[in-house]
Amino acid sequence: MHASVIVPARDAQATLPRTLAALARQEIDCEYEVIVIDDGSCDRTAQLALEAPGPVTVVAQPPSGPAAARNAGVARSRGEALVFCDADTFPMPRWLRSGLEALAGADIVQGKVLPDPMATLGPFDRTIWITSEAGLWESANLFVSRELFDRIGGFEEWIRPRNGKALAEDVWFGYRAQRLGARAAFCEDALAYHAVFRRDWRGYVAERRRLQYFPAIVRKAPELRRTFLYRRAFLNERTARLDLAFAGALLAAVGRSLWPLVAGAPYLRALLADSRRGGPGGPSSPVVAIADLSADLVGLMAMLQGSVRYRSFLL
Repeated sequence: MHASVIVPARDAQATLPRTLAALARQEIDCEYEVIVIDDGSCDRTAQLALEAPGPVTVVAQPPSGPAAARNAGVARSRGEALVFCDADTFPMPRWLRSGLEALAGADIVQGKVLPDPMATLGPFDRTIWITSEAGLWESANLFVSRELFDRIGGFEEWIRPRNGKALAEDVWFGYRAQRLGARAAFCEDALAYHAVFRRDWRGYVAERRRLQYFPAIVRKAPELRRTFLYRRAFLNERTARLDLAFAGALLAAVGRSLWPLVAGAPYLRALLADSRRGGPGGPSSPVVAIADLSADLVGLMAMLQGSVRYRSFLL
């Protein structure tokens, strides 16, 4: 099976060389190509891609976003299997072989992603984990048959925040696939590591503002209430604990009794446990706890705002 690996990249000179080096070291017998889409970079992304080892083709386009970049890469590709890998993701040597073997029995396969083990992960740093078929269909590590891609019509950009890149085009792609009856699978052996990006507590808290778009995602893909959300209405168990703590505080204020405050105990335990993420040489536990509380509150307000705006209740 001929495979095409599609790598969208914008201003990715810090990580792209390692990604392409990892792709060049794949332990596989079949032919494959790597297509890098330079999405309007202002740095040396395109030049580094041209200098990379292995079968790499570079496609340049004006800044158009990740959905358009992936679609442009597919348009230039030849493979029966389409493989999507981000420019800050580092596949292991058997990644491509494992993903293609899984794709032989499926139409769309989510690969596993863990933080880069060569990096020290601080409590506020940004990276990603994909450890199960949770229903988000992250394109950082995704295998798709060309036949299915053509039936879907490619990636569609539909959420463009004022600040930051577009999001959820891969979620929507995955659910359109499933609604067409696609066979889906998760492949643990298709393992890639994701870069760890340094971030202070301000960036950590500010990122939660993007949760205002999650109610829109759930409205468009209500299947997420079954596959991803906690008890169909909460982003996760932690947000449910936070809401319970707020409800207890409100009842305590209205009823002039301290007993409802006990409802906040599960959230406080989670907050205290997370505050130990600083590690040796990292921020102190009180700083981590305050940042976590701030991030949770910002996220709660963002989801309430999004719930009203998109008429899709989520806490």
